[in-house]
Amino acid sequence: MVGGGARARYPWGMTSQKTAQTMKPATAAKKLGVYLQATPADFQEGVVSRTELNALQADPPAWLVELRRNGPHPRPVVAAKLGVSIAGLARGGVTEALTTEEIDALKRDEPEWLTHERAVQAGVRKEAVRIKEKHAAEADRAR
Repeated sequence: MVGGGARARYPWGMTSQKTAQTMKPATAAKKLGVYLQATPADFQEGVVSRTELNALQADPPAWLVELRRNGPHPRPVVAAKLGVSIAGLARGGVTEALTTEEIDALKRDEPEWLTHERAVQAGVRKEAVRIKEKHAAEADRAR
């Protein structure tokens, strides 16, 4: 019989302790928005509990603050900072993590691919809004 408490009682009389939820370092890095290969070795080699992740988010250590500020940043963060999709980054030839300085240089220089991909992304967002409004109008008519 399994109860709602921290322990479950099995029919044969043993009990199990509720274990802490853990995740791989890659998952934790993704949730923290940092590039795994730039994190400290002990972070990369261990597992991270949900409690540890929450502590890192609430009170980030110096290494995490530094990574978030200066990078290198993972591609999803690079894409967001540049206002393009991850696929747009790849089409532009950006396949690796970039530092904040490198991202700022791209923004300053604004190569042709970046201008194009920003326009593509703006079109995608505009289309998403149009579809959302269309669905809302259809839902209103259905009422």
